[in-house]
Amino acid sequence: MSHATTYAALDAWIDQHFDEQVRFLQALVQVPTDTPPGNNAPHAERTAELLQDFGMQAEKHAVPAEEVEAYGMQSITNLIVRRPYGPEGSGRTIALNAHGDVVPPGEGWSRDPYGAQIEDGRLYGRAAAVSKSDFASFTYAVRALEAVARPPKGTVELHFTYDEEFGGELGPGWLLKNQLTKPDLMIAAGFSYEVVTAHNGCLQMEVTVHGKMAHAAVPHTGVDALQAAVALMNALYAENAKYKQITSAVPGITHPYLNIGRIEGGTNTNVVPGKVQLKLDRRMIPEENPQEVEASIRAVMVRAVADFNQLQGLEGEDAVRIDIKRLLLAQAMTPLAGNQPLVDALQQHGEAVFGEKPPAVGTPLYTDVRLYVAHGIPGVIYGAGPRTVLESHAKRADERLELEDLRGATKVIARSLHDLLG
Repeated sequence: MSHATTYAALDAWIDQHFDEQVRFLQALVQVPTDTPPGNNAPHAERTAELLQDFGMQAEKHAVPAEEVEAYGMQSITNLIVRRPYGPEGSGRTIALNAHGDVVPPGEGWSRDPYGAQIEDGRLYGRAAAVSKSDFASFTYAVRALEAVARPPKGTVELHFTYDEEFGGELGPGWLLKNQLTKPDLMIAAGFSYEVVTAHNGCLQMEVTVHGKMAHAAVPHTGVDALQAAVALMNALYAENAKYKQITSAVPGITHPYLNIGRIEGGTNTNVVPGKVQLKLDRRMIPEENPQEVEASIRAVMVRAVADFNQLQGLEGEDAVRIDIKRLLLAQAMTPLAGNQPLVDALQQHGEAVFGEKPPAVGTPLYTDVRLYVAHGIPGVIYGAGPRTVLESHAKRADERLELEDLRGATKVIARSLHDLLG
């Protein structure tokens, strides 16, 4: 068959099996994977069952319980499906990675977050767009390829992993560290209207502010940890004004940003708070040095607390002190030279299927792709989803996926695999 005939046949197979593909995605959305608490093994088991129905045997790689619990989660079973073609060891190995773990639904949903309800051409549910949609797009792209134009050589691997929200070290990081996979190229879950070749890094920290509890009737006998935390937070927020002057040369990425995402502490309404804990997230553009960023933030916090103590006249045992713990340091993703065949194929077929060429850009998110790139494996981000994270409602109420984006992305991936393995 000519290339054009093959592409048309791949598209037709995907169209013929699209209702089945949507039901597959619904089944995946209906099994919760809230992280925290991070009990993800049941979803991996369900995914493996569904794949078995297609004749796809999923290797189940359970991360040891002690590692998972020390990490702050309950269970992780990562899946690898290997589909070899032609003589053993021939051709490229291309991995397709999507993560099943997601943040909890939160409040404000107008539909059941695990109901996988379809309305007006959209499928609603937590992880419908990020990134269980690409469990479906990747699986059905491979099924179409094997049904219509089985490659003469090479291998496709499906990597369905369950640690993206906490940083990926026990997801793809664990598979790579234990040498369970070493693909030549990889595509990770993304959206349909851009090919992402670079992304931000991320530093997450936990800061505990220690004061001294006291009865609210005699506040002078205590040291208010919350008041000190306010001074510390103001110093951190002030950094954002400076960050706007640090701009990235990567299209799609603007400047660094710091967010304080969680604060908790205190004992009761009538008690001066003795301890307050903050969790912060610092996004790093690819040009920044992560070690320098961390050192700078630590210095800002230490200086803010020292200034607070001086202003309040607090010394010795009465002085406020802080403990700073790094939770995550995710390196930025910078393009490896070998990713060009991926970019070329996805752009060519993205334009053919969607009618517009998806630009190769960076994104302010951080993803598991950086872990593959760190092992010398060129990768890009592409999959089923809208033009922006905002449109998908990812990490917000009423997350949704346009089903036509799922259909189109599956065709783009199937066509690209045909080219890359041909």
